[in-house]
Amino acid sequence: MNASAGAGPRPPFDPEQVPLVRAETDLPAVHPARLQAHWLRSRFAQPLNWEPEVFEDVSFSRQTPTREASVLVPLVERRQGLHLLLTRRNAQLQVHAGQISFPGGSRDPADSSPVYTALREAEEEIGLRPDQVEPLGSMPIYTTVTGYAVTPVVAMIDPQAQLRLQPSEVAEVFEVPLEFLMNPKHHELRTWDVQTGLPAPASMTNVTRRAFYAMPWIAADGQRYFIWGATAAMIRNLYRLLIA
Repeated sequence: MNASAGAGPRPPFDPEQVPLVRAETDLPAVHPARLQAHWLRSRFAQPLNWEPEVFEDVSFSRQTPTREASVLVPLVERRQGLHLLLTRRNAQLQVHAGQISFPGGSRDPADSSPVYTALREAEEEIGLRPDQVEPLGSMPIYTTVTGYAVTPVVAMIDPQAQLRLQPSEVAEVFEVPLEFLMNPKHHELRTWDVQTGLPAPASMTNVTRRAFYAMPWIAADGQRYFIWGATAAMIRNLYRLLIA
């Protein structure tokens, strides 16, 4: 499943230039048996007793008023295995322009639940109908530095779904093998200086340093996608859930 509404420039701040602190080479990959649709269904049908990571965005935002939001974490079953569907935002947006994200957005007052918000936003952004989605369950709320309390809703989606992108919001959708994302050797921890937006290696002093995870992905056609920030953090928590 791949669609495009036209390419655009990268955001002005290039997160790929932020220094790499470490790759997570000491953690195990999720076993392939757990990367199957039937296993995921049974996992979410049980109480989710696991410990999510607390990221710097979360602690940084505790003093920031939060707005409720939801994202859909859409899994697609392919012959080669499960894939995670992601979007690249329109490069002209005022917030998070050109970044990789999940379909989703703010809760409307009429929304009956976080799942409803995720389904509504996915239909608005990429044309994914609710009847093409099988929600499995939700992960803990992730609080962003921009003041959103985001509920990630994990779901299976119809592999035959014909997506229709809203070009004012979404430039492209693409899929990444879940096996790749559930292997911590592809998780990179990077740091930067909040004050200047410049790289902040650990050796620097007198800076307000923040850290984020990144998961660079190169598709079969050579297209490079740099998954980072809140999206990577939620993927990281999906890893923590499946490895528990």
